Amino acid sequence: MLASRACSLIGKRAISTSVCLRAHGHGLVKAEDFSVPAYYDCRSVPLPPADFTKKLSSDQKALKEKEKASWADLSADEKVALYRIKFNDSYAEMSKGSNEWKTATAGVLFFLAFSGLILIWQKKYVLGEIPHTFSDEWLAMQTKRMLDMRVNPIEGISSKWDYEKNEWKK
Repeated sequence: MLASRACSLIGKRAISTSVCLRAHGHGLVKAEDFSVPAYYDCRSVPLPPADFTKKLSSDQKALKEKEKASWADLSADEKVALYRIKFNDSYAEMSKGSNEWKTATAGVLFFLAFSGLILIWQKKYVLGEIPHTFSDEWLAMQTKRMLDMRVNPIEGISSKWDYEKNEWKK
């Protein structure tokens, strides 16, 4: 029973390798042929390797035939229609700014606000009060003790203290 089920699944998989099934079983669709060039809009490549419209309607075919004659006979709308057969967007439309910067800015501001809330929560609940060792009096006492012990006298803090005048060297 299990072996027959496995063989049937393998058989179905072998059949479906050359053809993709559309979602919910609405029919079969052929896989796209990636050996032919594809159309894409890109400002750095103003002439894409393929036309935007792959299958022409009867009106578009008639317009393409009319294109072979003099362009002076074509109206402005016909010239635009011919352009839209070849290209999806004009260079100006590709260069037009988008509102993507608003989304990125909102994401950054949200992240900064959220991280600020975490820091406030950490200070209040995790760290508690600021330790007494951060006070100015404690730091002065600690510095005085390091000078009394002559800590790092060659290049450190003790080398910058004048012990005869009892002040920092200038």
